[in-house]
Amino acid sequence: MTWNRFQEHLCHCPEIGLWLDISRMNFGDDFFSTMEPAMQRAYIAMQALEQGSIANPDEGRMVGHYWLRTPALAPTPELQQEIETTIDRIETFTAKIHTGAISAPGNKPFTKLLIIGIGGSALGPQFVADALGGVADKMTPYFLDNTDPDGMDRVFSQIGNLSDCLAIVISKSGSTKETRNGMLEAQLAWKKAGLAFSKQAVAITGDGSELDKLAKAEAWIERFPMWDWVGGRTSVTSAVGLLPAALQGLDIRALVEGACLCDQITRSTETKDNPAALMAMMWHHATGGCGNKDMVMLPYKDRLLLFSRYLQQLIMESIGKQFDLDGKEVNQGLAVYGNKGSTDQHAYVQQLREGVHNFFVTFIEVLQDRNGDSIEVDPGVTSGDYLFGFLYGTRKALSENGRESMTITVDKIDAATIGALIALFERTVGLYATLVNINAYHQPGVEAGKKAAGTVIELQKKVRKYLAEFPTEKNPEIIAAALGVVDDLETVYTILRRLEVGAAKTI
Repeated sequence: MTWNRFQEHLCHCPEIGLWLDISRMNFGDDFFSTMEPAMQRAYIAMQALEQGSIANPDEGRMVGHYWLRTPALAPTPELQQEIETTIDRIETFTAKIHTGAISAPGNKPFTKLLIIGIGGSALGPQFVADALGGVADKMTPYFLDNTDPDGMDRVFSQIGNLSDCLAIVISKSGSTKETRNGMLEAQLAWKKAGLAFSKQAVAITGDGSELDKLAKAEAWIERFPMWDWVGGRTSVTSAVGLLPAALQGLDIRALVEGACLCDQITRSTETKDNPAALMAMMWHHATGGCGNKDMVMLPYKDRLLLFSRYLQQLIMESIGKQFDLDGKEVNQGLAVYGNKGSTDQHAYVQQLREGVHNFFVTFIEVLQDRNGDSIEVDPGVTSGDYLFGFLYGTRKALSENGRESMTITVDKIDAATIGALIALFERTVGLYATLVNINAYHQPGVEAGKKAAGTVIELQKKVRKYLAEFPTEKNPEIIAAALGVVDDLETVYTILRRLEVGAAKTI
């Protein structure tokens, strides 16, 4: 790669301490001019979205996560006021928890935090907690983010004494099964400990939802809003992410400000100065606009370990669609995987350089090694120097073998930077979705999975009932025939196997 190409394709955003280098993506000289008309259409669509257009036509909803960082953009003064008031309420509530004005049983301070959610209601808060948390945390966060009984038992064993633990239950509808199950398991754990769950619980949910009604009826400590115009995967700068972060002791105003500054930068219609537009174009170039390559995320920083998991939902749930906005079957998608550098150099970089060429890489470099000085592990060389060397050495090794990559560089990891990275990828997803003509803000495949799961649960109930009457019968064919579900014989078999070996008895 030439120095001239590097200079030409390095985008620097000093307001957020971020650089984007796309020089090692092998696009041709005419790529930008060819893509520019489509990019301009994407800018127009994004402007309409931020102004309150129905950006999710399937559900007839606006999409307003950008308003969370700039409330003045909200389409009504009432909505602007509600957004601003919610942040103020979060800070007021957090201060009461930290000062002991709201206390745990026996007037003890709350020192632990249990967040119960699923998908974006857990992945966003988990990423922020891990990226920014440390010894200075005011409360230690724990997460129930699955309906795995053993996993929940493990979390409760880690928490230990529940008397100083505040629980936050997050569900827009209040009926999401994984979150509902986690809440029920938590209620039982509190009851076994001789504690009242409602006296230590907070809800983040939609107005009038099942969870909202429950929290109100049981007089939970507090309730915060989860608006229908904010999707779970873009909810981290709403109460969903800000309340847990504030309680942990993180600077939520800096997080929001970092996202706001990135939003301002990525509204630019000058493509060369807009890092989100550049990334969207690189996704289009690398995948042919149809998802024919995966994106490998390689952040060279331990604090960004969970970023890949967070991006998997943000990108794959948004981009992975069977039909486009015109109803044409397109089977779009962009698969995301990754861990962290330099760990991955001892895992799958070998395949990335020499194996199947079905990917492109996004490196993330953090310039600040640590707060404080570092020892020399070799003469004149620190551990951080090695991390830097491994990143650029790996990038060069991949490039030499025709493997494409781009590199995001940030000054340091702090709340503002995390906010900026979240906003950068949110905007990239929105712009890319327009380039490939899909709805980034619905998830029909997820809903189909939930519906199918419900069918399995109902069949298991029927099998249990049958076995209660005929306890010695083990033949799945006979049971399926008796239940009139011969076409579902395989599912009957798997239910029988589970009931025989794996299912816990109910209490």
